[in-house]
Amino acid sequence: MSNGADIIDNQQVLERLARKGSEETQEVSVVTSPGARAAAWAVKVKSLSSYNVYNVRAVEIGDAGSLPVEIGGQMQAVNLAESFLEDGQLSAGTYAVMSRVGGKNVFYVPV
Repeated sequence: MSNGADIIDNQQVLERLARKGSEETQEVSVVTSPGARAAAWAVKVKSLSSYNVYNVRAVEIGDAGSLPVEIGGQMQAVNLAESFLEDGQLSAGTYAVMSRVGGKNVFYVPV
């Protein structure tokens, strides 16, 4: 598992910074992530909820020539390619890559 190695590496970096005097230290940024969740998921659009918000389900992509398999429950996601003030025009059955931004699921599929 890489999480344990990442934690040890981050701890070593912080210990090294602590040992050096502040005048010797260059500015350094360390970014860590809690957990090992996927940054994006493949999803299938099931229906329009309202405006540019759609009901979607995650899919697992299989071998070439096989259909993606729906997994998990239905959730809502916003299509950033459409107006926030008008009803969306995206067809059910469309596949997209969805990401989580803040507290919202988002994807970008031009119509």
